[in-house]
Amino acid sequence: MTGVTLDSNIYVSALQFGGVSARLLGMARIGTIRIDTSDAILTETIGVLRDKFDWSGYRLHFARLELQKLANVVQPTQTFKVVDDPDDDKILECAVEAGSDFVVTEDKDLLRLGSFQDIGILRPLEFLDRTPMR
Repeated sequence: MTGVTLDSNIYVSALQFGGVSARLLGMARIGTIRIDTSDAILTETIGVLRDKFDWSGYRLHFARLELQKLANVVQPTQTFKVVDDPDDDKILECAVEAGSDFVVTEDKDLLRLGSFQDIGILRPLEFLDRTPMR
């Protein structure tokens, strides 16, 4: 099964707006892909939903629980300093720890890398185009 680490911007987009990013969560629900995440990614996601979109405490709590059930949650043991933003490095740390095949993001700094330790870094639509079952 294809392992995918989603950047927090993908979770935020999926939960707040739906669309292509929500399709990725749906693929994980039906077992087409394995979503890999970490507590750091989930914490960043919840913080953005709270601070930028004014989600209530209850809504945040249940969103986090749902994501934890849906995803393979890992605790990265390596620290990287690959890009300028430490939050971006946390995405790479998670992907390496989980053995993800891809990172899916809209972050330009991560996308500029193209890949990291044989892990492809793609936009959501690029990933969907490479995935046979959508």
